[in-house]
Amino acid sequence: MRAYRMTEWGAAPEHREMPEPVPGPGQVLVRVAGCGLCRSDLTMRRMPRAAGERLGWRMPFTLGHETAGWLSDGTPVALVAARSCGACRLCVRGLDNACPDGTTGRGYGRDGGLAEYVVADRRSVLPLGGLDPRHAGPLTDAGATAYHAVRRALPHLAPGSVAVVLGAGGLGAFAVQFLRVLTAARVVAVDVSPDRRAYAESVGAHEVAAAVTEPADVVLDFVGTDETVAAGVTAVRPGGAYGLIGSGGGRLDRPWFGVLPRDGEVFTFQGGSIADAQEVIALAAAGLIRNQVREFPFEQAGEAYDRLAAGTLTGRAVVVLSSGRLVV
Repeated sequence: MRAYRMTEWGAAPEHREMPEPVPGPGQVLVRVAGCGLCRSDLTMRRMPRAAGERLGWRMPFTLGHETAGWLSDGTPVALVAARSCGACRLCVRGLDNACPDGTTGRGYGRDGGLAEYVVADRRSVLPLGGLDPRHAGPLTDAGATAYHAVRRALPHLAPGSVAVVLGAGGLGAFAVQFLRVLTAARVVAVDVSPDRRAYAESVGAHEVAAAVTEPADVVLDFVGTDETVAAGVTAVRPGGAYGLIGSGGGRLDRPWFGVLPRDGEVFTFQGGSIADAQEVIALAAAGLIRNQVREFPFEQAGEAYDRLAAGTLTGRAVVVLSSGRLVV
């Protein structure tokens, strides 16, 4: 089968021919319809060997953690992006996105969905109903991560409150929609890109801006640079919340007094839970959110990553592996 794989530490991925995987006990084989691309994949291309091995990654591996396709009986499914054991204290509390097993998984240290077939634990298989599996993969990571952020912020978003979304790319655009569906807050999307600001407005942002210009009850930062961390934390009103979701590697190099929100909350996390992904799929199936994707054929996976790195995409890039329904 065709696969797009990391073959060496610090090197660009390559197209390779691989044997079709064989599922083990408790696993299923999924024929991949489409796989979304994520900025964290770009980080993997620069991952030093020592850092990857500390995480438990094994080289080589196939990229892709936003995966959807068909089971052998033709059922369309999506696969939960984050790996989890289901038995630790975090998993049993519903915090499976924080499971210690989550440092490795499909597409990050193990074979992922940028291939014609992938194996998955039954625990991670989510039925899609009538949703198109070619485009559904981003719901499991970009969608679920943004949903988790909004869900964490809900206690701070009474009617009349203001929610600012920093970064209106793949995750931020989802967050704008979840804020509109789940709250009565005024939603402001902030992005330096005019195209992404226009897209955020088209999916429900009340206002768009190139920079933070007003106090807010909640700031959700999907960028995470020094500049956005400083602007976001400073903008939060007393009793509000700042959520750091973006992986820009930024720091807040200031004394906390007078900067952090008084009687407020600062939180961060990685990924969404299985419950988050299930709820996002349900919202998409009900037509309450839009999942905008840009399709790329498998042969253009490298070009798709280049476009992602350049920041020229709105919505989510999806590499399509199969254009039709599985025939059994």
